[in-house]
Amino acid sequence: MNRSRFLAVAASAVLALGPALTVSADAAGPASAAPVSAGSALTDSAVSATPAASARLPRPTGPHAVGRNTLHLVDHDRPDPWVPSAGARQLMVSMYYPARPGTGGATAPYMTTEEARLLLESRVPDTTVPPEEISGVRTWAHMEARPAHGRFPLLVLSPGFTLPRATLTGLAEDLASRGYVVALVDHPYENAGTTLPDGRTLPCAICDEFSSIGGSAVARSRAEDVSFVLDRLTGRHPAWRHARVIDAKRIGMAGHSIGGNAAAATMAADARVRAGVNMDGTFFSPVPAGGLDGRPFLMIGAANRPPRDTTWDETWAELDGWKRWLTFDGTDHGSFTDAPLLGELLGIPDTAPLPYGRSLALTRAYVAAFFDLHLKGVPQPVLDGPSPANPEVHVRLP
Repeated sequence: MNRSRFLAVAASAVLALGPALTVSADAAGPASAAPVSAGSALTDSAVSATPAASARLPRPTGPHAVGRNTLHLVDHDRPDPWVPSAGARQLMVSMYYPARPGTGGATAPYMTTEEARLLLESRVPDTTVPPEEISGVRTWAHMEARPAHGRFPLLVLSPGFTLPRATLTGLAEDLASRGYVVALVDHPYENAGTTLPDGRTLPCAICDEFSSIGGSAVARSRAEDVSFVLDRLTGRHPAWRHARVIDAKRIGMAGHSIGGNAAAATMAADARVRAGVNMDGTFFSPVPAGGLDGRPFLMIGAANRPPRDTTWDETWAELDGWKRWLTFDGTDHGSFTDAPLLGELLGIPDTAPLPYGRSLALTRAYVAAFFDLHLKGVPQPVLDGPSPANPEVHVRLP
């Protein structure tokens, strides 16, 4: 058994119709952080996870403490694209944000035990590792923390197909510590399991249908999800109680795998997203001919990207704004997520030569550098060529 099995394309979570939009306060809080290196509320039973595992995500590197809230959003104007009988499209969104030190309660749960059980069932059904080993991964964000003073750019993160949003927690917490509000989105029916505010966890629905549905349809559906999330976070009556800290004029998006393709698809459909990142995702939904109206885009890929995937070369040729293509030596498809850490807990040998701590550090540094440049206007020489401090990273320039 190897990690590629754990990451195999497959799952999707079934999300049933809920009565109305609800906002939950499952989260928030400060997490101490090291200096930056260059380079309907959820119930306690719904979010609780036994901290059986001693594993902890790497510490965020920014100067801010980190808080987390969870939102349950319902788009009553849109039927669920995968299971229309479920009714309106529902989304679960984890909101990470810069927090005031010393405020907040317990650290936020990584995922629910039932979400972990379904994830294991879909990837490694023969494992004897209890789901609490996964759900009990310790995080840094604190629940009920008060937001830091100021207004911050908003970033949306979208996970890979079949993977729950929790698998991008390591990146989300770090970006929040560096001064971003981060909306980490679960796309129901597209992952192993999603826990709703009433405690129900809905299992995968379209895991085995990716080839028939098509990646382009999934990416375009996610673009609609994200536009709705932006409406609910930046509209006149925002769904998040701390929405005042969002600078709606500075919005970016990043994603892993199909989530990375969704970042480009969202930019093509929604001019509010000013900058995007694709982390090792095939561009099933192509960038429009003529590009993205001059907006910047970053492509970060593993060293072993399939040669037959010509979509990256095609996209590179179409991008009409600032662009970079980064390749990380020693990485594979899951290296840009928390999957290697979860694999360690399951006793799955790591197929990527680059250790998890290093691959996450590079992912954090370069994604943050990109958004710091394009949403904060801070120069980032690390994006302009090879860096002696990061010999694993190859930079392709226009």
